[in-house]
Amino acid sequence: MRTNVVILWILSAYFFALSAVYTVWSVIDKDQVEWAGTLAIGLSGILTLFIGFYLQIQYKNQGGELAEDRRDADIDDGDPEIGFYSPWSWWPVILASGAAIAFAGLSVGFWVAFYSVPLILIGLVGWTYEYYRGYFAR
Repeated sequence: MRTNVVILWILSAYFFALSAVYTVWSVIDKDQVEWAGTLAIGLSGILTLFIGFYLQIQYKNQGGELAEDRRDADIDDGDPEIGFYSPWSWWPVILASGAAIAFAGLSVGFWVAFYSVPLILIGLVGWTYEYYRGYFAR
């Protein structure tokens, strides 16, 4: 992760320098600032700055190198308990179908998205309360 942070800081400096060069070049060429390119390159620098800053904070908060970043680490060193996912559940498929209909409605006609609302609500409620009823109730 440390390498990623360094690469992103270098990219940030590169984009900011490139934005300045692009602005000066456009002023020399056309006697005015070409704002679309200047802002696009400058915002790319801000984006890499944000991501680099976030990764640097996360690197510091996790206490250094992860097991995945060390060459002497075993497979078991980087195997934390991430969470629980039920592999036999059909609720994610129903929820994804509702989301697909909603996104299709955004591209075809907004009225189609209204038909996805009940499917999305049923999928969310079913997936949330999956372990409260039936064979796998807890």
